[in-house]
Amino acid sequence: MFEPAHIGVIGGSGLYQMDGLTHVTEHRIDTPFGHPSDVIFSGELAGRKVFFLPRHARGHRILPHELPHRANIWAMRLLGVRYMICVTAVGSLQERYAPRHIVLPSQFFDRTSQIHTFFGAGIVGHVSFAEPICAPLQSILHEEGTAAGYTVHKGGTYVNMDGPQFSTRAESEANRKLGFDVIGMTNLAEVKLCREAEIAVATMAMITDYDCWKVEEEPVTADAVVAHVAANAAAAKAIIARAIPRIPADAKWPEHRALDGSIMTERKLWPEETVTKLHPLLARIVD
Repeated sequence: MFEPAHIGVIGGSGLYQMDGLTHVTEHRIDTPFGHPSDVIFSGELAGRKVFFLPRHARGHRILPHELPHRANIWAMRLLGVRYMICVTAVGSLQERYAPRHIVLPSQFFDRTSQIHTFFGAGIVGHVSFAEPICAPLQSILHEEGTAAGYTVHKGGTYVNMDGPQFSTRAESEANRKLGFDVIGMTNLAEVKLCREAEIAVATMAMITDYDCWKVEEEPVTADAVVAHVAANAAAAKAIIARAIPRIPADAKWPEHRALDGSIMTERKLWPEETVTKLHPLLARIVD
């Protein structure tokens, strides 16, 4: 039976709503992992069903380490989202990535102290994560962003730190010497959980600053970041609107079968309580 593959957008700093949505509906969802960051808004754009969630809540009220990542991704999957675009504000670690440029990372490096998974409680899952980003979705964003006149860089590594403080100069220099391209505080968890939820995901990393490694400039401050946020949000909205008509209407990419061969625990040992809890993820396998 054909199951529509809806599109999800998680908005970062400055992107608290999606323009152009029609027939807008609000969804307040309770999940086994608590409540999402905010109400999830749905609507139609270019003939597709799109769900939008402001990552830090409207008004920017949730710190990076406070984000309910599992609830956010679980709720999106429950609503039928199979393609996700994550928009996130980042600092640049390389000269060639200037404020208001866009980087579409292909890789991630984890410098956090956090663990993000839906599995546990008797069911062990290890999904493949060598290539965390969905390459075709990334290509769509690159092509549409470039065609719209924005400076978009395809590829690169996003290093994820805890925060909420910005980097020290020593940390920033170390990340640069390791060859990382951009730094942020939020996106790796989303990408990991999307893989477990069999959602194809791509990230739009919107440059707001040069972190603090560029000594000839002032170290990054919240005021400096906010100065670029509005322009970045407008760019993200324009690119996403162009990309949506090109995203497939079905879920047939490899990411949509990420759990195949990923669950280590024998089926007969799965606790029924956990099976019930994880049913939206496991239904394809157990039904």
